[in-house]
Amino acid sequence: MKKLLHSVLLSGLMVAAIAQASTPTEHFEGEPADTLSQAVANFSETNQQLAELLAQDELSIEDLGTIHELTYTLENALEKINEEADAMAVNLEEVHLGSETGDFERVQSHGADYLEAAQTLVP
Repeated sequence: MKKLLHSVLLSGLMVAAIAQASTPTEHFEGEPADTLSQAVANFSETNQQLAELLAQDELSIEDLGTIHELTYTLENALEKINEEADAMAVNLEEVHLGSETGDFERVQSHGADYLEAAQTLVP
């Protein structure tokens, strides 16, 4: 009876260990990127953290966990940067078209919006 109980307990522990190991990776939200400047700041800071981790000779499992978490912030930042870059392209096209047609108001309005975003990316 003792051997049977021991086998059942051992089997139970093995099943629990396998279940724990096979649970999906925990997902994080990452730092928000609500504005272009916030996205650029997060992108810069988080890339620096990633570079420091990747510069190590060896990565530990903890390092991989940290890298996993960092990628969420980077993904949020890139998503916002891409959205803003699309808007910049639209504004730049409006500046282009306005300059062709002599529409000063169109050039100034869209030019100001374009430059505000562009200067956030490249000061």
